[in-house]
Amino acid sequence: MRARRSAPPRDWDQASRKVAEAYFPHELDPLGGGRDPRLTLRTLDLGTVLIGHVGWGADVRVACDYPGAYEINMPLTGHLASRGRRGPVTSVPGQATVFRSDTPSEITHWDATCTVLGVKFDSAWLDREAERVLATDRVLLRTGLPDQLDLAVGQARAWRQLIGSLAAHLRDPGLFGDSGLVRDQLAGAIAAGFLLAGCPGADAGPPPRPRAITRLVDQLHDDPARAWTAGEMAAVAGTSVRRLQEAFRHWVGCSPTEYLLGIRLRRADADLAADPARTISEVAAYWGFSSASRFAAAYRRRYGVSPAQARR
Repeated sequence: MRARRSAPPRDWDQASRKVAEAYFPHELDPLGGGRDPRLTLRTLDLGTVLIGHVGWGADVRVACDYPGAYEINMPLTGHLASRGRRGPVTSVPGQATVFRSDTPSEITHWDATCTVLGVKFDSAWLDREAERVLATDRVLLRTGLPDQLDLAVGQARAWRQLIGSLAAHLRDPGLFGDSGLVRDQLAGAIAAGFLLAGCPGADAGPPPRPRAITRLVDQLHDDPARAWTAGEMAAVAGTSVRRLQEAFRHWVGCSPTEYLLGIRLRRADADLAADPARTISEVAAYWGFSSASRFAAAYRRRYGVSPAQARR
């Protein structure tokens, strides 16, 4: 997990190269003439997902084919005008412009006051996530995504808050640590949130029958320490994330994540009692908890005492 921090570029060519290295190759045209770039560029790289804060500090036009990746741009200030599939699209704070992978697109006016919070998804990876999260194919994803998202309501609002919470750490990426597990979990959560917000109704269909729920429950018991994502659970049940949540609550009485947490806590509680030589941190890590503090908090909520108190 890395952050790029950029020294101020000397000219427009250098500014364009810096953004291309972080995001995409593009054609950049300053508008209005004369004004030097005042580039803002900070990014957080999660591997398959890149979160960035970008601003040019001047009026510009940007043309790009978005090779191999989807891009979602959310203005924090100013406005972003572009040409969408169905005509002009102008996004302001509270909205997001969606750019599809491998599709020639043009931002006709990125105004001087506009800074955006951008999310870049590797297209092959997001296509696979769509098959798991929405139980739909990649063709439906590409055709079903809107040109613009309203970030003020519903799933899109929740997704924007998730991105905002991560963007708050663009200056301090070490807060998450150099952990592939954390990186993959965050990337999966970002993808699931975007897909549910951008393709509402794509996962329509009947909830899975109890046999599918039983299959998932069996696998959760067989391998509770695995870094399960919502998409992986849905794939095992053969349905979408939303339908799995509905069916699991109907048949089991809680969400799949809550059920998995219960399994992990019971296994960890048994290990604490059976093997005093193992530290609490070792037990927490063995059963899939990302940190000892998260394990301790979940343990206290479930059992009313801390793991250390229980061991004593």
